[in-house]
Amino acid sequence: MAKPGRLGVGIVGAGKVGAVLGAALRAAEHAVVGVSAVSEASRERAETLLRGVPILEVQEIVERSELVLLAVPDDALPGLVDGLAKLGAWQPGQLVAHTSGRFGVGVLHPVRAAGAVPLAMHPAMTFTGMSLDLTRLLDCTFGVTADAAMLPIAQALVVEMGAEPVAIAEADRTLYHAALAHGSNHLVTLVAQASQLLREVGVEAPERILGPLLRATLENALASGESALTGPVARGDTGTVRAHAEALREFDGGGHGDVLAAYLAMARATALRAEGRGLLKPNQLGELREALEPEED
Repeated sequence: MAKPGRLGVGIVGAGKVGAVLGAALRAAEHAVVGVSAVSEASRERAETLLRGVPILEVQEIVERSELVLLAVPDDALPGLVDGLAKLGAWQPGQLVAHTSGRFGVGVLHPVRAAGAVPLAMHPAMTFTGMSLDLTRLLDCTFGVTADAAMLPIAQALVVEMGAEPVAIAEADRTLYHAALAHGSNHLVTLVAQASQLLREVGVEAPERILGPLLRATLENALASGESALTGPVARGDTGTVRAHAEALREFDGGGHGDVLAAYLAMARATALRAEGRGLLKPNQLGELREALEPEED
């Protein structure tokens, strides 16, 4: 016997997020009634994670669904919502949730105007689009935004997927998303740059050096915050910082690459935070700032 309150769910966008969340909702005994998939990769993903679910046109998915999950890129979301509104697709009482981190429920105003219920449910997680992502949901938090009366619905859906909901105010969505993008996306760039430098000096498996170091650093930073800060900038070791900058400038072909620019920007930010915590004296901060200035062409 099906649990009470089970919904017919339509997934618009079988990308890495949509397919995984659809599978999680189906595991919670909701019925996934349709999924849209345009590219070959998304079709394969849908067939793997949502086996047996029909691949349908978007308007047909919306017509069939009690809960529509819009898992599309941020920039595509407003146009999709408006276009479906012009077709008269949204239905009174229907739940419409998007997975965008940037937007709250304001972007769903055509949904509200049609009498449907707008929800924003963004998973703070990076996905591969494979079944292993379902276990990642168990350690995942969703940033949820909804009208006060409807917030429990969004929270309950997140809990059913095995994750934890955290309420984010409508006005705070962009800053919330910037925080996640800054921490996650830029971490990938940082690791790629560090790996590139290590390969340059003959290290064939940079991950063997970086893995233990970065895992320990991340764990320390999450547990202790900025108290975990170490290294030449925090020590005010200007000579070492200047030597780093010179070596990276040479590596980057006179400073025209991305590695030096990233190092200088992050080191300047680190110096300001170190000074704010009393780790650096004002004269040390001044010396570091001088060492970290980009050279004029």
